[in-house]
Amino acid sequence: MKNRFCLFALLLVASACRPDQIEHLKDSKRIGIETANWEVKRIMPKDLLKATRWAGDSLTATADTLLRQTLARELAAGGVAQAAAFCRPETYRLVDSLAGLMKATARRVSARPRNAAQQATLTAAAMRTDTTRTVTRESQEVFFYQRPIVLNNALCLRCHGEVGTDIAAADYALIKKQFPQDQATGYRLGQPMGAWQLSLRRDGVAEFWTMKTRKKWKERKMPKLF
Repeated sequence: MKNRFCLFALLLVASACRPDQIEHLKDSKRIGIETANWEVKRIMPKDLLKATRWAGDSLTATADTLLRQTLARELAAGGVAQAAAFCRPETYRLVDSLAGLMKATARRVSARPRNAAQQATLTAAAMRTDTTRTVTRESQEVFFYQRPIVLNNALCLRCHGEVGTDIAAADYALIKKQFPQDQATGYRLGQPMGAWQLSLRRDGVAEFWTMKTRKKWKERKMPKLF
């Protein structure tokens, strides 16, 4: 009798731990994370400034990476004559799309620009190193981000180095024809050439903060079936 009772108890325990119920308990973690993600959280002013830096670094790093890849491809295919038209990463479709998501307007400026429309006064303190950042709140609804653009890619010397040494005379003639007021030559590796400047709307910055701080659920990979 006692053995029968023990066997019955074991069967009850086993039935209480069916696989579908165990999976349900695992899913509860995902449900909890999703619930936390939808909670309304107060974003403090210091958080918005931090999010402005995150957003600016993300957008400009993406733009710089695409610029390096694009220039390498175009220089190899057609030299400076072909690559010059692609040295505007702020207009790339992916960069423009990312700026749209962040509610940001991005531009590149310089104290010695190639395009006169990009002329700007940049302080030595703001251009000290490539890790220097300027992040401010311009108004209740607008944030400002700036970081130096440093010539770290030797490919850039073909358009921005010393004329006659790094830049072929024929190539510089093409550049001067397109930009008669060009000042953007004579640079060396490691020198700051200008700066990225971004103007970001508060709602875009707040949304970026939410995305960056949201809890993440790592889905379990499905096993290979074939």
